[in-house]
Amino acid sequence: MPPGERLLQRVSATRTFARIAPHFIPALDRAVHRLTRGKVLLSAQMLPGVILTATGARSGQPRRTPLACLPEEGGGWLLIGSNFGRPGHPAWTGNLLKNPEAEVSWRGRDIPVRARLLTGEERAQAWRAALAFWPPYAAYQARVAREIRLFRLERR
Repeated sequence: MPPGERLLQRVSATRTFARIAPHFIPALDRAVHRLTRGKVLLSAQMLPGVILTATGARSGQPRRTPLACLPEEGGGWLLIGSNFGRPGHPAWTGNLLKNPEAEVSWRGRDIPVRARLLTGEERAQAWRAALAFWPPYAAYQARVAREIRLFRLERR
């Protein structure tokens, strides 16, 4: 692992990062993604990422959220509802629970998907893959009482 990646992982596991990052990373990602017509997602320079467009659970309006993802064999994605290790579930997870039909922008292409909340052994296996992919998820889980939600996105 390159030294820069180790440093990034250490920094991203801190409580300070969890307080600050949610206020600037998503907004910056949305702006750059819009300006580049879907071709660039800044946070994807660190981790693979998608822009998830899901229907708001209460509003019924489309909600666009930049998210890190774990691409899977077969063309799907694993999304981790870590919320940077903050107490509540991120809003996008509630949106997917109510409205699993969604869309992702992946490498400049919009792809219709269906989300499925993972449970049991399937979740445990996906969680191990997520930790191998990005070890700071363990620090996020250790800070919160809730179980971090994991979703598998499959192309429709």
